[in-house]
Formats: sequence, C-alpha cells, structure tokens
Amino acid sequence: MAVLLLVDLDPGLTALSALGGFSVLRTGPPPDGPLPTLARAYAGRTGPGPGERYGDPLGFRVGKVAASLRAPETRIAVSVAQQGLVARLWAVALGAAALCDRVPDLAPGLLRWDPDGAAPDDLWLSEVRPLPVASLADVVIEGHLVPLTAALRARYTVAPRLLRGNAGAALAGAVRQLDRWSREAGRPDVARRARALAAGLLAGPGLSGTLDPVTLRRRSCCLYYRLPGGGLCGDCCFDRPPRPAGGRSGTPRSSPTAASG
Repeated sequence: MAVLLLVDLDPGLTALSALGGFSVLRTGPPPDGPLPTLARAYAGRTGPGPGERYGDPLGFRVGKVAASLRAPETRIAVSVAQQGLVARLWAVALGAAALCDRVPDLAPGLLRWDPDGAAPDDLWLSEVRPLPVASLADVVIEGHLVPLTAALRARYTVAPRLLRGNAGAALAGAVRQLDRWSREAGRPDVARRARALAAGLLAGPGLSGTLDPVTLRRRSCCLYYRLPGGGLCGDCCFDRPPRPAGGRSGTPRSSPTAASG
C-alpha cells in the first residue's frame, strides 16, 4: 500500500517554497504598496484602486511582453502573456494538491498581481484558505481561465483554441516541474499524484483535446515561432515552423487538424 507523505498547507505556504520555480507563492500584503487583484485585471480598464500603480494591469502586461519580445503581432504577446500567468496558477495549485492534498483558494479577488513583476514576486495571496483537492478544476479553470479568456477575447484578436492550448500546455509544464522535483527530493509519490490529477483535468471539459494524450504535444500552436529569432517549443504541434502566409505550412506532429490560431 502506497503511503502519501503529505505536508501541511500552512498560512505562509512555506511547503510550496520547497518546490521552487513557478510553484512559489508569496502571502500577505505586497511590500511595495497596493497591487491590483486579478479580479480587477480581468474586469478590464477600470482605473487604479487607492494607492495602486496600474489602471489597466492586463493591458500593461501584454504591452510589456510585446516590447520585450519585439512581437510583430499583438496576438503573439497576448499568447505569451496568458500562458505565463496560467503557468503560475497551475504550478501553485497542482503543486499544493500533489504535495499537501489541499489547494489554496486562489480566488481572483484574493490574488494581487504585479504585471511588471517576475515569479515569485508577481503574485501575492491575501489570505490562505485551504480547499479540498476536488476543487482544483474550479479554482483554476472556472476561477481564472474562463474570465481571463473572456477578457483577452474582448480586447484582442486571439483564437480561443490557442488560449485553451496554452492552458493545457501550462498544466503539462507544471507536471514536468513536479516530476523533476520529485526525482531530486526522492518523492516519487508527489510526481505520481501530479500526473494523476493532471490526467483528470486534461480529460475534463475545460482542457479536453488540447494535448495529445500519449505524447502530451499540443494540438494548437502558441505562435512563438513568429517572434524574431523564435523557434518551435518542445511540445509544438509542428515539426518545422510554418512558412509565411502564402507558403506551405509545416507538418503537424500530433494531429492532422493542428492549427496556429
């Protein structure tokens, strides 16, 4: 019989600090002053709250990504920005579920976001409220993916299939991160639990069809190859970058219906 060596989900989320990477989540008030909540970021251009620095955090983040990557199309920056934020949320939620058998309540109103920051100082959880693992899909998919997709679709020309693919790929990335940590820490139980939870999520209505179930390659493209000097991601659906409009597209790896948008 397998024994799960679970760790408490304490008020400071110190257990997640051991996982490193995107799984680390700060708690309490941000030290440099108030930040907007993700709830306000999803609401759009609402103006800054009292003492806050950002009146349009989502637009700020997309603009920062576009400038830093020299993105020739706004939708590429939207894709990269969305996948980065979703990767953070999956890493925190899945890491807590696999290690602690609990998920912190990541309600958008509890998470403060610095769109100019990098992990782990980009997200600050106001209060730690442990939830059962069964709430994992609701916490991330319903709590964040749904409103984030709606906000981006309302402002930018970006395909919903692309955003769903990014979400599936980000979840697979969180599994790989936990697998590496498990090998180094001698905790294969954590990796097994993460894989099982992810498999259930990828089979659910929010993410089904986003990845090949065997290879975990995407069935859509994140558009990274369209950046100056960009190439294919390791899980890309293509085996070579598609040619510009009018040329012949690359061959999809994982599905005959794979598309870039």
